[in-house]
Amino acid sequence: MTSVAIVTGGTRGIGLEISKALAADGFQVAAIYHGNEGAAKAFKEETGQAAFKADVSKAEDCAAVVEKIEKKLGPVTVLVNNAGITRDGMLHKMSDEDWHSVIETNLTSCFLMTRAVIKGMRDRAYGRVINISSINAQKGQLGQANYSAAKAGMIGFTKALALESARKNITVNAVCPGYIKTDMTAAIDSAVLESIIKQIPAGRMGKPSEIAGIVSFLASDKASFINGATISANGGQYMA
Repeated sequence: MTSVAIVTGGTRGIGLEISKALAADGFQVAAIYHGNEGAAKAFKEETGQAAFKADVSKAEDCAAVVEKIEKKLGPVTVLVNNAGITRDGMLHKMSDEDWHSVIETNLTSCFLMTRAVIKGMRDRAYGRVINISSINAQKGQLGQANYSAAKAGMIGFTKALALESARKNITVNAVCPGYIKTDMTAAIDSAVLESIIKQIPAGRMGKPSEIAGIVSFLASDKASFINGATISANGGQYMA
């Protein structure tokens, strides 16, 4: 039976490359997207894999989409919590909405999606949960109190769930990308982006495929003794 992998935010940017890498590894991929129908259509046409629409910040959507995926593709063996947004601003100017939308999309979704698949993984005594955090969870970032808090929360979540799940042959790990060349980073002011690149010893931003390669490894049996780990991929910008 083919293994099934869910990738939230799986039709664009880093998530797209993760979806493609897992498909190349032989997984049936269910990429979850929120609103970009064009990207979802392009993903399905390019990869032949399935895309499912859901708001992963809502419990009812997460439960329903996992049920739909498992009915169509089979039991979920790999979950990649990649969905994320930014709503940057200095804390003294940050609205309640900007705080809550980032926490709910980036962190609460991690809880909701994992809760929806973890019982099945425990019953089958096998699973891989991979949480895409951020360099800014590790070092903080001016104007990103909401984003840094959410992504740091994912690291704590990863460690706690790894302890709960290890004896059930379930690994839970986090990946912390640095600045990766995506639509999200393309929106950063060019002068700011240039100053950021100067701080990266590698002298460049990362490629989405470089993050996808880490996820591919963590999803495989080769990584069965790696659990509760936080893997940094930032070109040497921050060494945790």
